[in-house]
Amino acid sequence: MTVKEMMTPLQLFDILLTTFGPQHWWPGDTPFEVAVGAVLAQNTSWSNVEKAITSLKATNTITATSLLALSASDLEQAIRPAGYYRVKARYLRTLAEWVSQRATGDLSSLVSEDTDALRSEILALRGVGRETADSILLYAIGKPAFVVDAYTRRIAARLRLLPDNATYESTQQYFVARLPEDAHLFNEFHGLLVHLAKEHCRARPVCLACPLEQCCPSTDASLATRHVVRVRTMPERRTTP
Repeated sequence: MTVKEMMTPLQLFDILLTTFGPQHWWPGDTPFEVAVGAVLAQNTSWSNVEKAITSLKATNTITATSLLALSASDLEQAIRPAGYYRVKARYLRTLAEWVSQRATGDLSSLVSEDTDALRSEILALRGVGRETADSILLYAIGKPAFVVDAYTRRIAARLRLLPDNATYESTQQYFVARLPEDAHLFNEFHGLLVHLAKEHCRARPVCLACPLEQCCPSTDASLATRHVVRVRTMPERRTTP
């Protein structure tokens, strides 16, 4: 690949994996904990999600059954660090009810079911949007669903793979059409994109020493600091339902 030549998604994956190594994302001890984290991550930082998860673990309510047994006020108090705690408590209760009824409490039991059908079911749950649904499919169930977030769109725009106003669906379709349909690869790729966005491809980018510096068309090599790109940046990550 020549300097500034448009790279393929698989080339991007290989560069990031070589540079950063495996990311072991999404953090969570059980599939249900991962799903809970996906809901709590809406419109907040991961550090706040970790606080809420720790609080839930302290009350032994990190299974669908135990979460449903918790009173509304106790659940709200436990997840308060994640913000919007009253709304998210309702979302979590809806999720727990679905997991209990649909998967008898074990999300991993759904891994052999049709991905599109499962996605439709999860999207029908209150408070669950595309990013949350795909995160649950990929990280909690193990289905090959490519997760798109603000980081993904920002990086794709700066690499000129997609316009900076690309939709969730068009971004997802672009990557899925050019990658093997592999849950492990999708899992690792998303973690690597998050790593790149936090370390280099920030809202105000830090291009110096970025592994994509020599091939990213948005890098302005004429600037001594190399902290400026020529496309409109996207806001720092706040996941949405």
